[in-house]
Amino acid sequence: MKETAFTSKHIALGAKMAEFAGYNMPISYTSINEEHHAVRDNVGVFDVSHMGEFILKGPHALDLIQRVTSNDASKLTAGKAQYSCLTNEDGGIVDDLLIYCLEENKSYMLVVNAANIQKDWNWLAEHNSPSSGGGRGEAEAHNISDRTCLLAIQGPNATRLLQPLTAIDIAGLKYYTFAKGVFAGVENVIVSATGYTGAGGVEIYFENKDANADKIWNAIFDAGKPFNLKPAGLGARDTLRLEMGYCLYGNDIDDNTSPLEAGLGWITKFSKDFTAKEILQKQKAEGVKQKLVGFEMTERGIPRHGYTIMDKSGDTIGRVTSGTQSPSLNKAIGLGYVETEFAELGTDIFISIRDKKIAAQVSKVPFV
Repeated sequence: MKETAFTSKHIALGAKMAEFAGYNMPISYTSINEEHHAVRDNVGVFDVSHMGEFILKGPHALDLIQRVTSNDASKLTAGKAQYSCLTNEDGGIVDDLLIYCLEENKSYMLVVNAANIQKDWNWLAEHNSPSSGGGRGEAEAHNISDRTCLLAIQGPNATRLLQPLTAIDIAGLKYYTFAKGVFAGVENVIVSATGYTGAGGVEIYFENKDANADKIWNAIFDAGKPFNLKPAGLGARDTLRLEMGYCLYGNDIDDNTSPLEAGLGWITKFSKDFTAKEILQKQKAEGVKQKLVGFEMTERGIPRHGYTIMDKSGDTIGRVTSGTQSPSLNKAIGLGYVETEFAELGTDIFISIRDKKIAAQVSKVPFV
């Protein structure tokens, strides 16, 4: 298994470690519920250095991004980020990702899911050639995943905690914007007003050097003492994102689900040409056969990935993609695909749990 620059720190803190996307990652330190509430109500730190980062440069960088992603990256100016997805030839999702505009029309950073780093890199390489671009040139591409650290400091007190560590106006960063500067004495750190918890806060990217990693980790936790800062593992990260209805690649979206089915029509822009544009336009015009919905259990039971969703007659109408007991709501919630006619808010559905029909209801997301 691979390790991040912080693996030894997680182990020293007594984290429960497990393999995730080929990395030895912390699942929890104390309990998922405790870490969840720490982030939702106060502040916590996630090591997400397993995520992948690609740099695309040159006069053809934006053209490549536009051809392979669903959102319109031409709207980005320096210091702004965008949520998007890579689509395959059939309209499925290769991956969901963030696009950072480092220098308008010249330099971009793509942040991809850890499990898809090689897959995404190969997909970009396949489309990054004059022949694939209709006579266009190649973008300069660099995979910097192995030399990049990423910490997500999330929660309502995150900006107050971090502000003394940098001259960057963290509190002034608008959602999905970022700035580059000195952080905790380390140069060229990107501080980004992004995250996947819905609790506020920032993510910081910096070069993977032991000196940098130790300096930044220690500075954050020293500054965090008055705030009772807690380290948080991937278990809490999952419950936090699910409460917000955010998709997890491999569970809620994959190569066989389209952005329109997943409720990601807002990042699917038909004002430009991109992979599978025509297929997705047809889906939009004709309507999709299944939709990703949020649901709350109305009877006792925890929905899990892969469980069958049924109608009142017991007929299969879909499948659960994510589910958990919500620490914030103290009730079971989930996401799942259902046939479109069952996707209306308030629709009664049933989850097959241990061969029993357990009642649930389609609900709005985010759940909190």
